[in-house]
Amino acid sequence: MIQDIEPHKFSNEYRPVPPDESSCLLYYRGREVLIRWDGEEIRFPCFKDLEDMNAGLYEGCTYLFAIDGVRFYLAKDITYPLTEEYRMENTEIFRTALPRFLAFAGITGYQLYKWYSARKFCGHCGKAMVHSQKERMMYCPECSITEYPKISPAVIVGVTHGNKLLMSKYANRDFNKYALIAGFTEIGETIEETVRREVMEEVGLKVKNIRYYKSQPWSFTDTLLFGFFAELDGDETITLDREELAMAEWFERESIPVRETSLSLTNEMIIKFKKGEV
Repeated sequence: MIQDIEPHKFSNEYRPVPPDESSCLLYYRGREVLIRWDGEEIRFPCFKDLEDMNAGLYEGCTYLFAIDGVRFYLAKDITYPLTEEYRMENTEIFRTALPRFLAFAGITGYQLYKWYSARKFCGHCGKAMVHSQKERMMYCPECSITEYPKISPAVIVGVTHGNKLLMSKYANRDFNKYALIAGFTEIGETIEETVRREVMEEVGLKVKNIRYYKSQPWSFTDTLLFGFFAELDGDETITLDREELAMAEWFERESIPVRETSLSLTNEMIIKFKKGEV
């Protein structure tokens, strides 16, 4: 999956030390990100690449994380060379870009960029928020409100019925490939209760024998995904919530439409069921 970058090591401990010339610089503008492109793989500029064009570059950045000991920082407004090598790309590029460990770095940085951008001012009193030097947190010096990165828990559910898997397509979204039942956890409920509620709301079915499979950070939507398999409990007739889903239907194991990709938890769960491994 997208976070599986071995043998590279991702370190998310918050250590706001100053960058050096070999540190990587992540610059986002809306939904775009600055990359260096050689025609096959992406890279991110390091501080040495841009220091001559940006006075005060080393002082104006926010520490994010490290991979293999190389530190990554979030940049604010910068100037970069207007060449074919440097380009602004939509962050959706990280779904397919190579090398995979830099794609993971890029989309994880984007999640933090969105959070920092939305937390410039206190939502209670309007004062400017301040970066904590001890942990990844923003706080208001006026009223002591604290804010941590947005991570929304959600479930992915593989509903099974003997040799069949329930698959669906989202309504009113650009993503039109087959998926599994999914949804965000509501206040006051457990993850398992989310599974039951989402399946009932979206397709009108009851489930039993809910079994945890695996989790995945999904920075495209600021989400921590929890994957479950669950068995149908009762009649298999689908009652579709057309505001959420364009379609839902049962597929026999051998007829399941899926591409052999390893990016997402959803795809891995579908492949595992198709191969009879769950």
